[in-house]
Amino acid sequence: MSLMSEIRAFPVPKKSVAIWWLGQTGYIFKTPEGTLLTTDMYLTDSCAAAYAHLGVDLSRRVPILIPPEELDVDIYTCTHNHQDHTDPETIRGLRHKDTTNFVGPHPSCDVYRAEGIETGRIVPAWPACELELRDVHIRGAFALPTDDTDLNHMGYTFTFGGGPKVYVTGDTDFSELLFSTAKYAPDIVITCINGGFNNLSHFEAAQVVAKIKPKAAIPCHYDMFPDNAVDPRQFRASLKLHAPDTRYQELQHGKPFVFSL
Repeated sequence: MSLMSEIRAFPVPKKSVAIWWLGQTGYIFKTPEGTLLTTDMYLTDSCAAAYAHLGVDLSRRVPILIPPEELDVDIYTCTHNHQDHTDPETIRGLRHKDTTNFVGPHPSCDVYRAEGIETGRIVPAWPACELELRDVHIRGAFALPTDDTDLNHMGYTFTFGGGPKVYVTGDTDFSELLFSTAKYAPDIVITCINGGFNNLSHFEAAQVVAKIKPKAAIPCHYDMFPDNAVDPRQFRASLKLHAPDTRYQELQHGKPFVFSL
């Protein structure tokens, strides 16, 4: 059975969310009602060629666990327009474009349109926006851009079926404005920790978690590229120092993690 078929068949208890990590900031979330939402699907190796001229090794280290043509989800979200987050090749290969809602900041929406997504399926998002799609409440969150190639970074807080709230930082530089998500009391924070290219370091990410006070913190964006990788155990150590009451939760690629209230 393919991973996509396993996800479709996976039962999710009430007041819970199931999460699968596909690498980088790519996640699939499933609600008890069966709604599937993704963030930042990077299901190709397109960055290796796109950034080769810069002299950095951005070849893919994580296996492609779901080919783009097999991805079958209800809500497809992107946090910003960097290619490992809004990947044109992934979007181009999707077979279920006519049944999926595509959410993201305006530069990501431009990519959706360029890759054949019909206008009625595209839902623009921005920090502080609120959207209701199926049984998911989506709230845009602040993110500080990491370079001038895209100034429209954002994060999301998702509330799944009236159950758990999950805050995904997306790519962001450090700012005290990130602490503002605390007022929505997310149960989980999924945060970049790689530090390179102006993202949060493991130390800065732990500071953000300490202010937000979630039940659990999940590191991401440290695994995909040889020249943009760190050891997640550094984040675990920083959490112990700055947010000892928050549980460190490291996910395995392609394995389900269920969080229940």
